[in-house]
Amino acid sequence: MNTAYFATCARGLEPLLARELTTLTAQQVEIGRGGVAFVGDRSLLYRSCLWLRTAIRVLQPVLKAEILSADELYDAVRSVDWAQWMTPEQTLAVDCNLRDSALTHSQYAARRVKDAICDQFRERTGRRPRVDTEHPMIALNLHVAHNHAILSLDGAWVSLHKRGYRPIQTIAPLNEALAAGLLLHTGWNGSTPLVDPLCGSGTLAIEGAWIAVNRAPGLTRKWFPFQAWPDFDRSMWNALRDEARAAVAKQLSAPIVGSDIRADVIELAQRNARAAGMGHLLQWSRCDVRAARPPCATPGLVICNPPYGERIGEEKELACLYQGIGEVARSHWPGWRWAVFTSNHRLARLIDLPIVRKTPFFNGSLECMLWEFQT
Repeated sequence: MNTAYFATCARGLEPLLARELTTLTAQQVEIGRGGVAFVGDRSLLYRSCLWLRTAIRVLQPVLKAEILSADELYDAVRSVDWAQWMTPEQTLAVDCNLRDSALTHSQYAARRVKDAICDQFRERTGRRPRVDTEHPMIALNLHVAHNHAILSLDGAWVSLHKRGYRPIQTIAPLNEALAAGLLLHTGWNGSTPLVDPLCGSGTLAIEGAWIAVNRAPGLTRKWFPFQAWPDFDRSMWNALRDEARAAVAKQLSAPIVGSDIRADVIELAQRNARAAGMGHLLQWSRCDVRAARPPCATPGLVICNPPYGERIGEEKELACLYQGIGEVARSHWPGWRWAVFTSNHRLARLIDLPIVRKTPFFNGSLECMLWEFQT
């Protein structure tokens, strides 16, 4: 039986997420704000959580209602027969997002959802679910925009961008799902070399390696909340995981290289690569971006996420870095494509290479642009 779902993502990634879902044979794929609606069976839900590189959550709506107060929210949630989705012995958690709504306190709205469910179970059975915000068996997401509430079962709970290989957060980390999205947007597929000369914690190189060897990003996840849903098909899930493991290639088709000027950063990238199971495939080196050279004769893609210069005084200091990127690209990387992700248009223009296209994406709340150049 087919079910309606909604996969969320960072703003700007919606077309890429829609393309991923189409590849997974999703039906009625419709791009929305901050996500993509689609229809499919339980197998598609499992494959979505396993394979989607650009998604944050995969949701199954169970309630839609117009809400003007917390009491109306409580009544709407109690109108659902929660026994069809869970038991009072299972743990519960509710996440809430409010936008342009009469409800203004997300934590209070989430608590009213929880109260409605627990009160229904207590009234019917004398028992109620416990709350576990870390590892809930049943995870719910409440989204209220313009007083229209959608309450959904959350198939992931912990954001799908958290792949598990990057436990230490750097000062300005690039979200894993965004990194994968930037690579997919360029059309890079692993058949040509990939270089990140400002690699930081190594996220772009690692996500590139997973794309190149066809590794499903959800393989690192030990638990998904859909495994506690009453219709969970364990044999189907095990078969899909086994199929994903068997699909992983053992070698890269072309080199993937990361470099950075700081030795401690390279050590962190190497540690993350090993945690991702890619340590034996990736190449790392310590060097300034202006000293970076092609790893082979075949041109490929150079992609990087340089500092943006958000604080006063930083932009002037970074001008030499952006100018240096253009100079080294012109002098030593003929035929290579360059993609630079930054929020600073003035600095990006200092690269002074022929622009192929500019595409907006959001890095958290910060509007950025992926500038693609050709040498």
